[in-house]
Amino acid sequence: MIRYSIAIVDDEETIRDSLQIILSEDYDIFCFPDAESFLLSLEKSLPDLVLMDIGLPVMSGIDALAIVKQKIPELPVIMVTAFEDIRMVIRSMKKGAFDFILKPMNPDLLELTIKKALASIALRKEVKLLQEKYLIEHEPCFIGESKHIEGIMDFIHMVAQSPDTPIMIMGETGTGKELIARAIHARSPLFQGPFIAVNCSAFPEELIESELFGYDEGAFSGAKKQGKKGLIEEADNGTLFLDEVADLSLGGQAKLLRFLESGEFYKVGSTKIHTVSVRIVSATNKNLEKMMEKELFRKDLFFRLCVVKAEIPSLNERKDDILPLAKHFLYEFNQKFKKKLTHISHEALQLLLSHKFTGNVRELKNILERACLIAQSDSIQQEDLGLLENTKQSRPVQTNDSKPSCITIPDQGIDLVKVLEDTEKKYMGHALKLAGGNESQAARLLHMNHHTFRYKLKKYSPPA
Repeated sequence: MIRYSIAIVDDEETIRDSLQIILSEDYDIFCFPDAESFLLSLEKSLPDLVLMDIGLPVMSGIDALAIVKQKIPELPVIMVTAFEDIRMVIRSMKKGAFDFILKPMNPDLLELTIKKALASIALRKEVKLLQEKYLIEHEPCFIGESKHIEGIMDFIHMVAQSPDTPIMIMGETGTGKELIARAIHARSPLFQGPFIAVNCSAFPEELIESELFGYDEGAFSGAKKQGKKGLIEEADNGTLFLDEVADLSLGGQAKLLRFLESGEFYKVGSTKIHTVSVRIVSATNKNLEKMMEKELFRKDLFFRLCVVKAEIPSLNERKDDILPLAKHFLYEFNQKFKKKLTHISHEALQLLLSHKFTGNVRELKNILERACLIAQSDSIQQEDLGLLENTKQSRPVQTNDSKPSCITIPDQGIDLVKVLEDTEKKYMGHALKLAGGNESQAARLLHMNHHTFRYKLKKYSPPA
């Protein structure tokens, strides 16, 4: 059962206390002695309903009402006045008050007015709670603190509410284009419908029509007896995500365009027209403008798909997101691998910040997964990231010879085992220097088992 919250704004403590006693059994009550403290509280949380006295000190209830309706027009406000002043009532109603009630308040009339006001927002409240639950349980996290991500999240909130508008998402591989598409779907009125993701590069031209639109019984040799729903029909009342849309063949582009223009389609082997209600979100990492110049992508399809465009910057362009993402992945893989890693060391964080990501967020996630798997302490260290060999230049092993060595075997022969052991000993010592004395990292540099490395290190060390 939904429980509503009510904000009571009144400068008389006895009024606040009595209203709290009357209403607290059925509602969550929050009391404020003045308009200023109430308006400040709206930055942190929103009530479902406001009971506000007109005659407040400093800022009047009428002025506070105007601010509330400007910021949150859907929030119902019931004005309370100690005297029946028709001018005040008219002013408050013009400012957007839901209703008004006179002091001293009749409990039955008060309850009736409150229920009437809450009934006006009941559906919105119910859908919001359901959607919030859905997002928590099903939506992948889109983590970030940069200005870029703030802009993207604002974009998602803005475009999600228009389910008929096609959206094109552009960005490098691994930036999270499908994540953006899922976030748009989850925040849209279609959020309870299906989200169907289609990799357009996976279908050859001869199969794209049957995969997208489906087919009837006996449509072609090898067709299922009962026919098959196409992906567009599977996405009815939901979102169809066309990933790598630039890889569609020209024939596939023509078939998709025909559906987008009419909203209708035929299954393969059928003469019956089908219609669906589907939001189209497409994505690509290619330059469609250049592809259109070369006539590899249809201009008319581009303009159909790209009514609204979102460009996702690479991770290298939003360095501020690396640390929150890394901490998020640390938590995720702690749960997955049942580890108890508490944090990422300062040195490891600095190494991540200096790294040039070619695979974007996907690469960062893989790095953290590997690090969580091999970490030996209670935190992620820089050697766990596997990035040191990329940031340190390989330094040659110093020998006593100043000239390049050449392979020679004297007449009396050589002790090859001893030569190999000496060489191995030199490489192990050099690897230890590169790894800052860390045996585990040194072993990895030499592609050697850690236990084998330790055994040989002990073997080559002079006796104490």
